[in-house]
Amino acid sequence: MSKRLLLSFALVLITGLIYSQNEIPENYFVNPLDGELVLAGSFGELRSNHFHSGLDLKTQRRTGLPVYAAAEGSITRIKISHYGYGKAIYVAHPNGYTTVYGHLQKFCPEVEAYIKSAQYKKQSYEIELFPKKGELTIGQGEILAYSGNTGSSGGPHLHFEIRDGNSRPMNPFLFGLNAKDTRKPTINHLRAYPLDAQSTINKGTEAIDVRLTQKSDGSYQAENIKAKGSIGFAIGTIDQQDLANNKNGIYAITTSLNGETNFEVKMDKFSFAETRYLNRMIDYGLYKDKRKRVQKLFIERNNPLSIYTQQVDNGILTIEDSLAYQYQIKVKDYAHNEVIINIPISGTSDTISPKNIATDYKDFVYSDQGYNFNEGKFEVYIPKGAFYDDYFLNLKAEGDKLTLHKDVLPVHKNISISYDLSGYNEADRDKLYLGRINYKGDVYYSNTRIKDNKLQINTRTLGEYTIAKDTDPPVVKASNFTKGKWMSKYRYLKFEIKDLASGIKGYRATVNGKFILLEYEPKTKTLTHDFNDNAVTDTKNELKLIVTDNVGNSTTFETTFFRKPSIEK
Repeated sequence: MSKRLLLSFALVLITGLIYSQNEIPENYFVNPLDGELVLAGSFGELRSNHFHSGLDLKTQRRTGLPVYAAAEGSITRIKISHYGYGKAIYVAHPNGYTTVYGHLQKFCPEVEAYIKSAQYKKQSYEIELFPKKGELTIGQGEILAYSGNTGSSGGPHLHFEIRDGNSRPMNPFLFGLNAKDTRKPTINHLRAYPLDAQSTINKGTEAIDVRLTQKSDGSYQAENIKAKGSIGFAIGTIDQQDLANNKNGIYAITTSLNGETNFEVKMDKFSFAETRYLNRMIDYGLYKDKRKRVQKLFIERNNPLSIYTQQVDNGILTIEDSLAYQYQIKVKDYAHNEVIINIPISGTSDTISPKNIATDYKDFVYSDQGYNFNEGKFEVYIPKGAFYDDYFLNLKAEGDKLTLHKDVLPVHKNISISYDLSGYNEADRDKLYLGRINYKGDVYYSNTRIKDNKLQINTRTLGEYTIAKDTDPPVVKASNFTKGKWMSKYRYLKFEIKDLASGIKGYRATVNGKFILLEYEPKTKTLTHDFNDNAVTDTKNELKLIVTDNVGNSTTFETTFFRKPSIEK
């Protein structure tokens, strides 16, 4: 970390205020890792409930690789959490952009000392700090941190973002960064949808899968579709680069009808406020039922996504009797590799009897209204805007179990579930929680609170919920030492902790009555103390570790170990 940059940074910041972000600086940022960019994940990729906001850069399945500042700037945010980005650092640059580096193992020495001081002061591993501009500066190409596997990562990699002045993530490829890519996108699925009660596809009123045949030039030819009225299409597609086989996201999709462009979606940038609308763009029910993720090439109501760059009639096709149509889909990656799907459509006059939608579901909700439902001991509040469409809901209670429909409808805003505790004595109440039942019948803890004699949770996932009880304390075990052991030659003090019911909520350790910092890694269920913190200064050390679960059960682990702090580690 170079403090000589303070003056130059201030000068460049002034000129950067004049810099227009409409003119994207293509050579301003450099690769934050050594070697070529190899992608584990692309910008805008379709993830669970969100678009991927950066690039996931491979680190050779290793941790501890140097992570370099992509440009000079000032560190304005440092966040450490058990989940999400894990250890993350944010650098503001003089041109108004911010870069983000996530899932880190550790920071450069100056930042590591800065954050450790704050963690010990707060006596917490999880922390978020906002240094003032100029307090911690960094030069382009200087080591900022080291790659890791912290937070909600599925393996070692670096998550890298570039955000504009309004904190909107942008595609780093726009700035001149690139990954070697000569491979065309792959088409996995094509689906066609009748979009109202008067419309048909192949004499039916339900969505259908469309057969595709790949031709010698790499394009696809769809079977002929006979249709009437308003229809739309959805596509399942992935992209892969030359140096990795990860199934990454697509950059752009353009559709045309009889040669005229009628729809385009492009992954240049988006805002975090809109990212959950991904669930409106995909066929959510198909994904939940069949694990097939397709994105719709038409825009339905309650879909304000900004990634649509062109559209005619919201991308919806109006098919008239006896007319022939040529519908084409072009899918391309950022390197301009492109694949084309040609779909012939014939207009028909097929008349289908209106489908009688039989349902035993008594509850109907309009998306633009809020509702309160009482089912047995449960109360369910559905706010206005929780759903994108109007639905019949399967809502019922059987004893301590609530059926809140099935998880095939996307939920945009939190639904509140309350359970009346009147039938439980005071001793039991504190050990109860509401949990969601998975397909195996296992109950997963939901963030539960007790208010007004009720258990309460908020959720954006439909399905089955039930009351569960947790009276078992967490299990704590020392991993690399036993009572009375000399730890002078060890760098770390390690523990394994787990809780099989409500899950771990918190932990705190002291040595000889003085707080020591522990790093929790939920993926491996480990707690680690680094002796290089210099928090352990005595030869004989009385350790006390308290681990608490989400309903307040706790385990106290106490032991003694010995260590000569003066011995080199």
